[in-house]
Amino acid sequence: METAFSALVGIFFAVAVYLLLSKHIIRILLGTAILSNAVNLLIFTAGRLTREVPPIIPNHLSVPAEMIANPLPQALVLTAIVISFSLFAFLLVLTYRAYQELGTDDTEEMRVAEPVDDGLPPMGY
Repeated sequence: METAFSALVGIFFAVAVYLLLSKHIIRILLGTAILSNAVNLLIFTAGRLTREVPPIIPNHLSVPAEMIANPLPQALVLTAIVISFSLFAFLLVLTYRAYQELGTDDTEEMRVAEPVDDGLPPMGY
């Protein structure tokens, strides 16, 4: 089970890097979302995928009597999901505003500081 999830994490990372290297902002945005999901799945897989009992220690014991699930990776992934969603929403709004201002989603066209059809700036005052 963990081997399959490890392969899936590798595929997610490969697809995310491929999309991040694109020159279109929408693909970069999707690459960021897939990368955050790959990291979340990596953290979750590193915490071991087991079907153990919940991490609750009975009152009469000081340590667990049997194997228990590790709650730390689950808490980290839950926090990372919230952070990655807020980052994705921010990048989505930023991308939309850049598209409204510049009229393109191509990063090569966004690099030009002065548009081609604009005249020269004033030379004196």
